[in-house]
Amino acid sequence: MRFDLVTLFPELFESFLSTSLVGRANKSGTLVVRATSPRDFGLGRHRSVDDTPYGGGSGMVMRVDVLVACMESVDSLDAERAHRVLLTPQGAPLDQARVQRLAGRPRVMLVCGRYEGFDERVRACVDEEISLGDFVLTGGEVAAMAVIEACARCLPGVLGNDDSAREESFSPEKGGLLEYPQYTRPAEFRGMGVPAPLLSGHHAEIERWRTEQALERTRERRPDLLARRAEGGRGAGDKGGSTP
Repeated sequence: MRFDLVTLFPELFESFLSTSLVGRANKSGTLVVRATSPRDFGLGRHRSVDDTPYGGGSGMVMRVDVLVACMESVDSLDAERAHRVLLTPQGAPLDQARVQRLAGRPRVMLVCGRYEGFDERVRACVDEEISLGDFVLTGGEVAAMAVIEACARCLPGVLGNDDSAREESFSPEKGGLLEYPQYTRPAEFRGMGVPAPLLSGHHAEIERWRTEQALERTRERRPDLLARRAEGGRGAGDKGGSTP
């Protein structure tokens, strides 16, 4: 899988792309990341990429002509156009289902903004808009790193044990629930022990306990996930098992 980054700060990704799981995937070629700066397409002597907003207001807005020129130049290097993603607080929330859809694509372009945002016309030139949540960052680079790492974990062989991804929070194989509690040695710590089912060696009992705990934890911490799960189940039945 390849990511193309449109970012004013390619250097922010150097350490990220050489470290830990992402670094291993990048080194093996399972994941390929290429960064291009809109500054290379900037205007005038100073390679300007932004301008003051029409109608007045604080801050600067990234120019549509510069950003689109950058995106089109990146796409011209390949036979097919990448799936373009605009990283913006106004986008759809990033969740595991969206991550898995992105991870299934051969090429994804992540467009990172800065300043006060994008010229609105940039939206007509992308395929999808994604947000990390209801908060604002200085730029889209941190969001891009989150997308890359989340997708990398979905690629075959990256985790070392593919079962790991199936046992995590939000995993479709586990019904989108939060993950059950995990324990390791020591068996006793400051009066806190390990639940008896995990010490029983009885696999069916362990699996039953983990399922119950996942449901209870989700009910307590993220009841919205259970509501979404119920709605999805009704929708699947109404549509003969198809998904939108």
